[in-house]
Amino acid sequence: MSVAILGSLNMDIVLSVGHLPRPGETISGAKLAHFPGGKGSNQAIASARLGSPTSLIGAVGRDAFGETLLAYLNESGVRTDAVARLEGEATGQAFICVARDGENSIVVVPGANHAISPASVAGAAPGKHRVFLSQLEVPVEAVEAFFSSPAAKAGIRILNAAPSVVAARSLFGHPDYLIVNETELAAFAGAATPLDEPAEIARLARTLIARSGQAVVVTLGKMGAVAVTWQKLLEYAGYNVKVRDTTGAGDCFCGALASALDSGQPIDSAMRFANAAAAISTTRPGGGPSMPTRSEVAEILE
Repeated sequence: MSVAILGSLNMDIVLSVGHLPRPGETISGAKLAHFPGGKGSNQAIASARLGSPTSLIGAVGRDAFGETLLAYLNESGVRTDAVARLEGEATGQAFICVARDGENSIVVVPGANHAISPASVAGAAPGKHRVFLSQLEVPVEAVEAFFSSPAAKAGIRILNAAPSVVAARSLFGHPDYLIVNETELAAFAGAATPLDEPAEIARLARTLIARSGQAVVVTLGKMGAVAVTWQKLLEYAGYNVKVRDTTGAGDCFCGALASALDSGQPIDSAMRFANAAAAISTTRPGGGPSMPTRSEVAEILE
Protein backbone atom coordinates (compact mmCIF):
# COMPACT_ATOMS: atom_id res chain seq x y z
CA MET A 1 0.00 0.00 0.00
CA SER A 2 1.99 3.03 1.20
CA VAL A 3 3.86 4.69 4.07
CA ALA A 4 2.89 7.97 5.77
CA ILE A 5 5.65 9.73 7.71
CA LEU A 6 5.35 12.66 10.09
CA GLY A 7 8.70 14.22 10.74
CA SER A 8 11.38 16.85 10.45
CA LEU A 9 13.06 18.38 7.42
CA ASN A 10 16.49 19.92 7.97
CA MET A 11 19.36 21.17 5.91
CA ASP A 12 22.39 19.31 7.24
CA ILE A 13 25.54 21.44 7.45
CA VAL A 14 28.29 18.86 7.71
CA LEU A 15 31.80 19.60 9.00
CA SER A 16 34.45 16.97 8.31
CA VAL A 17 36.96 16.81 11.19
CA GLY A 18 39.82 14.60 12.33
CA HIS A 19 38.11 13.86 15.65
CA LEU A 20 35.01 15.09 17.46
CA PRO A 21 35.84 18.18 19.59
CA ARG A 22 36.07 17.67 23.33
CA PRO A 23 34.50 20.21 25.75
CA GLY A 24 36.39 23.49 25.47
CA GLU A 25 38.44 22.35 22.47
CA THR A 26 38.74 24.31 19.22
CA ILE A 27 39.65 22.30 16.13
CA SER A 28 39.94 22.97 12.40
CA GLY A 29 37.53 21.39 9.94
CA ALA A 30 38.75 19.78 6.74
CA LYS A 31 35.61 20.41 4.67
CA LEU A 32 32.08 21.84 4.86
CA ALA A 33 29.14 20.47 2.86
CA HIS A 34 25.33 20.81 2.73
CA PHE A 35 23.08 17.74 2.52
CA PRO A 36 19.28 17.27 2.65
CA GLY A 37 18.44 15.80 6.05
CA GLY A 38 16.16 15.69 9.07
CA LYS A 39 14.83 12.46 10.53
CA GLY A 40 11.49 12.68 8.75
CA SER A 41 13.04 13.54 5.40
CA ASN A 42 15.73 10.86 5.65
CA GLN A 43 13.24 8.16 6.60
CA ALA A 44 10.88 9.17 3.81
CA ILE A 45 13.68 9.05 1.23
CA ALA A 46 14.75 5.61 2.47
CA SER A 47 11.19 4.28 2.30
CA ALA A 48 10.59 5.69 -1.19
CA ARG A 49 13.91 4.47 -2.63
CA LEU A 50 13.20 1.03 -1.24
CA GLY A 51 9.96 0.78 -3.18
CA SER A 52 7.10 2.05 -1.01
CA PRO A 53 4.87 4.94 -2.14
CA THR A 54 5.68 7.44 0.61
CA SER A 55 4.07 10.68 1.81
CA LEU A 56 5.80 13.09 4.17
CA ILE A 57 4.01 15.42 6.59
CA GLY A 58 6.12 18.30 7.87
CA ALA A 59 7.02 21.97 7.49
CA VAL A 60 9.75 24.18 6.05
CA GLY A 61 10.24 27.92 5.88
CA ARG A 62 9.79 30.00 2.74
CA ASP A 63 13.54 30.15 2.15
CA ALA A 64 16.23 28.69 -0.08
CA PHE A 65 16.88 25.71 2.19
CA GLY A 66 13.18 24.82 2.14
CA GLU A 67 13.04 24.95 -1.66
CA THR A 68 16.15 22.76 -1.92
CA LEU A 69 14.75 20.17 0.48
CA LEU A 70 11.39 19.92 -1.29
CA ALA A 71 13.05 19.58 -4.68
CA TYR A 72 15.31 16.79 -3.43
CA LEU A 73 12.42 14.93 -1.81
CA ASN A 74 10.40 15.09 -5.02
CA GLU A 75 13.37 13.84 -7.04
CA SER A 76 13.66 10.94 -4.58
CA GLY A 77 10.03 9.94 -5.15
CA VAL A 78 8.56 11.30 -1.90
CA ARG A 79 5.16 13.01 -2.02
CA THR A 80 5.42 16.43 -0.35
CA ASP A 81 1.83 17.70 -0.71
CA ALA A 82 1.53 17.66 3.09
CA VAL A 83 4.73 19.63 3.74
CA ALA A 84 3.69 23.17 4.73
CA ARG A 85 5.73 26.23 3.69
CA LEU A 86 5.52 28.65 6.60
CA GLU A 87 5.97 32.42 6.60
CA GLY A 88 8.08 33.77 9.44
CA GLU A 89 9.76 30.42 10.18
CA ALA A 90 13.20 29.30 9.05
CA THR A 91 13.73 25.83 7.64
CA GLY A 92 15.31 23.51 10.23
CA GLN A 93 19.06 23.11 10.23
CA ALA A 94 21.42 20.52 11.69
CA PHE A 95 25.09 21.20 12.34
CA ILE A 96 26.99 17.91 12.15
CA CYS A 97 30.61 17.14 12.93
CA VAL A 98 31.77 13.93 11.25
CA ALA A 99 35.07 12.43 12.44
CA ARG A 100 37.54 10.48 10.33
CA ASP A 101 36.25 7.18 11.78
CA GLY A 102 32.67 8.03 10.73
CA GLU A 103 31.31 8.90 14.17
CA ASN A 104 29.33 12.12 14.49
CA SER A 105 27.89 14.70 16.89
CA ILE A 106 24.84 16.80 15.96
CA VAL A 107 23.19 20.05 17.05
CA VAL A 108 19.72 20.67 15.59
CA VAL A 109 17.98 24.05 15.27
CA PRO A 110 14.37 22.94 14.61
CA GLY A 111 12.89 26.09 13.05
CA ALA A 112 9.68 25.26 11.15
CA ASN A 113 9.65 21.69 12.47
CA HIS A 114 8.49 22.90 15.88
CA ALA A 115 5.63 24.88 14.32
CA ILE A 116 3.79 21.68 13.34
CA SER A 117 0.53 21.50 15.30
CA PRO A 118 -1.98 18.68 15.94
CA ALA A 119 -4.49 20.55 13.78
CA SER A 120 -2.06 20.68 10.86
CA VAL A 121 -1.49 16.92 11.08
CA ALA A 122 -5.13 15.83 11.03
CA GLY A 123 -5.95 14.60 7.53
CA ALA A 124 -2.68 15.94 6.15
CA ALA A 125 -1.80 12.81 4.15
CA PRO A 126 -5.04 11.52 2.59
CA GLY A 127 -5.12 8.09 1.01
CA LYS A 128 -4.75 4.51 2.16
CA HIS A 129 -1.58 3.87 4.13
CA ARG A 130 -0.43 0.62 5.71
CA VAL A 131 2.40 2.05 7.82
CA PHE A 132 2.56 5.25 9.93
CA LEU A 133 6.02 6.34 11.10
CA SER A 134 7.12 9.29 13.21
CA GLN A 135 10.03 10.53 15.34
CA LEU A 136 10.57 13.18 18.00
CA GLU A 137 12.05 16.13 16.08
CA VAL A 138 8.48 17.47 15.84
CA PRO A 139 6.17 18.33 18.78
CA VAL A 140 4.94 15.39 20.87
CA GLU A 141 1.37 16.70 20.58
CA ALA A 142 1.55 16.45 16.78
CA VAL A 143 2.82 12.86 16.99
CA GLU A 144 -0.05 12.05 19.37
CA ALA A 145 -2.57 13.37 16.82
CA PHE A 146 -0.87 11.46 14.00
CA PHE A 147 -1.00 8.11 15.81
CA SER A 148 -4.52 8.69 17.19
CA SER A 149 -6.20 8.99 13.79
CA PRO A 150 -8.54 6.14 12.79
CA ALA A 151 -6.36 5.38 9.77
CA ALA A 152 -3.21 5.03 11.89
CA LYS A 153 -4.98 2.85 14.45
CA ALA A 154 -6.00 0.51 11.64
CA GLY A 155 -2.45 0.32 10.28
CA ILE A 156 1.03 -0.40 11.57
CA ARG A 157 2.42 2.37 13.78
CA ILE A 158 6.16 2.89 14.28
CA LEU A 159 7.68 5.42 16.67
CA ASN A 160 11.37 6.18 16.42
CA ALA A 161 11.82 7.70 19.90
CA ALA A 162 14.69 9.94 18.83
CA PRO A 163 15.89 12.22 20.22
CA SER A 164 15.07 11.04 23.76
CA VAL A 165 12.38 13.57 24.75
CA VAL A 166 11.14 12.74 28.25
CA ALA A 167 7.56 13.83 27.49
CA ALA A 168 7.39 11.24 24.71
CA ARG A 169 6.83 8.45 27.25
CA SER A 170 3.15 9.38 26.93
CA LEU A 171 3.27 8.13 23.33
CA PHE A 172 4.63 4.66 24.06
CA GLY A 173 1.18 3.04 24.18
CA HIS A 174 0.56 3.86 20.52
CA PRO A 175 3.21 2.17 18.36
CA ASP A 176 3.35 -1.45 17.33
CA TYR A 177 7.11 -0.99 16.98
CA LEU A 178 9.15 1.34 19.18
CA ILE A 179 12.66 1.99 17.81
CA VAL A 180 15.51 3.38 19.93
CA ASN A 181 19.30 3.28 19.85
CA GLU A 182 21.46 2.38 22.85
CA THR A 183 21.65 5.95 24.15
CA GLU A 184 17.90 6.51 23.84
CA LEU A 185 17.16 3.15 25.47
CA ALA A 186 19.33 4.08 28.44
CA ALA A 187 17.73 7.53 28.73
CA PHE A 188 14.15 6.23 28.69
CA ALA A 189 14.94 3.25 30.95
CA GLY A 190 16.99 5.32 33.42
CA ALA A 191 20.16 3.28 32.93
CA ALA A 192 23.84 4.10 32.61
CA THR A 193 25.70 3.81 29.32
CA PRO A 194 27.36 2.11 27.55
CA LEU A 195 25.12 -0.92 27.10
CA ASP A 196 26.89 -3.92 25.60
CA GLU A 197 25.29 -7.03 27.09
CA PRO A 198 22.38 -8.47 25.01
CA ALA A 199 20.62 -9.74 28.13
CA GLU A 200 20.77 -6.30 29.78
CA ILE A 201 19.63 -4.58 26.58
CA ALA A 202 16.69 -6.99 26.36
CA ARG A 203 15.78 -6.43 30.01
CA LEU A 204 15.81 -2.65 29.63
CA ALA A 205 13.94 -2.78 26.31
CA ARG A 206 11.14 -4.75 27.95
CA THR A 207 10.67 -1.93 30.47
CA LEU A 208 9.56 0.27 27.56
CA ILE A 209 6.80 -2.10 26.42
CA ALA A 210 3.51 -0.36 27.20
CA ARG A 211 0.95 -2.88 25.96
CA SER A 212 0.58 -6.40 24.60
CA GLY A 213 1.56 -6.99 21.00
CA GLN A 214 4.37 -4.41 20.99
CA ALA A 215 7.98 -4.93 20.02
CA VAL A 216 10.91 -2.71 21.00
CA VAL A 217 13.69 -2.51 18.42
CA VAL A 218 17.15 -1.40 19.58
CA THR A 219 19.68 -0.37 16.94
CA LEU A 220 23.26 -1.05 18.01
CA GLY A 221 25.39 0.62 15.34
CA LYS A 222 28.08 -1.67 13.96
CA MET A 223 26.86 -4.41 16.33
CA GLY A 224 23.56 -4.70 14.44
CA ALA A 225 20.13 -4.62 16.08
CA VAL A 226 17.76 -6.54 18.33
CA ALA A 227 13.97 -6.84 18.50
CA VAL A 228 12.37 -7.60 21.86
CA THR A 229 8.87 -8.71 22.84
CA TRP A 230 7.72 -10.09 26.18
CA GLN A 231 8.46 -13.60 24.91
CA LYS A 232 11.31 -13.25 22.42
CA LEU A 233 14.70 -11.71 21.76
CA LEU A 234 15.70 -11.60 18.09
CA GLU A 235 19.32 -10.64 17.37
CA TYR A 236 20.78 -9.40 14.07
CA ALA A 237 24.52 -9.06 13.62
CA GLY A 238 26.04 -5.98 12.02
CA TYR A 239 27.76 -5.93 8.62
CA ASN A 240 31.48 -5.51 8.10
CA VAL A 241 31.48 -2.46 5.81
CA LYS A 242 33.87 0.43 5.31
CA VAL A 243 32.18 3.17 7.35
CA ARG A 244 32.42 6.65 5.90
CA ASP A 245 29.63 8.54 7.70
CA THR A 246 27.07 7.22 10.21
CA THR A 247 24.79 10.27 9.80
CA GLY A 248 21.27 9.05 8.97
CA ALA A 249 22.00 5.35 9.50
CA GLY A 250 19.32 5.07 12.19
CA ASP A 251 16.89 6.95 9.95
CA CYS A 252 17.68 4.56 7.11
CA PHE A 253 16.91 1.62 9.41
CA CYS A 254 13.53 3.11 10.35
CA GLY A 255 12.52 3.96 6.77
CA ALA A 256 13.64 0.55 5.56
CA LEU A 257 11.72 -1.25 8.31
CA ALA A 258 8.60 0.75 7.41
CA SER A 259 8.99 -0.13 3.73
CA ALA A 260 9.55 -3.82 4.47
CA LEU A 261 6.48 -4.00 6.72
CA ASP A 262 4.48 -2.11 4.10
CA SER A 263 5.42 -4.78 1.54
CA GLY A 264 4.06 -7.47 3.86
CA GLN A 265 7.32 -8.88 5.21
CA PRO A 266 7.16 -10.47 8.67
CA ILE A 267 9.23 -8.80 11.40
CA ASP A 268 12.19 -11.21 11.12
CA SER A 269 12.84 -10.56 7.41
CA ALA A 270 11.92 -6.88 7.82
CA MET A 271 14.62 -6.52 10.51
CA ARG A 272 17.20 -8.20 8.26
CA PHE A 273 16.22 -5.91 5.40
CA ALA A 274 16.48 -2.76 7.57
CA ASN A 275 19.79 -3.87 9.10
CA ALA A 276 21.33 -4.34 5.65
CA ALA A 277 19.98 -1.00 4.36
CA ALA A 278 21.42 0.88 7.34
CA ALA A 279 24.82 -0.73 6.82
CA ILE A 280 24.91 0.45 3.20
CA SER A 281 24.02 4.00 4.25
CA THR A 282 27.12 4.26 6.45
CA THR A 283 29.40 3.80 3.42
CA ARG A 284 28.28 7.15 1.93
CA PRO A 285 28.32 10.77 3.10
CA GLY A 286 25.25 12.72 4.20
CA GLY A 287 21.77 11.85 5.42
CA GLY A 288 19.25 11.78 2.57
CA PRO A 289 21.81 11.11 -0.18
CA SER A 290 23.13 8.01 1.60
CA MET A 291 19.84 6.08 1.43
CA PRO A 292 20.11 2.90 -0.69
CA THR A 293 17.84 1.33 -3.31
CA ARG A 294 16.01 -2.00 -3.02
CA SER A 295 18.40 -3.66 -5.49
CA GLU A 296 21.41 -2.61 -3.40
CA VAL A 297 19.85 -4.09 -0.27
CA ALA A 298 18.97 -7.30 -2.13
CA GLU A 299 22.59 -7.61 -3.22
CA ILE A 300 24.05 -7.33 0.29
CA LEU A 301 21.43 -9.75 1.66
CA GLU A 302 22.50 -12.34 -0.92
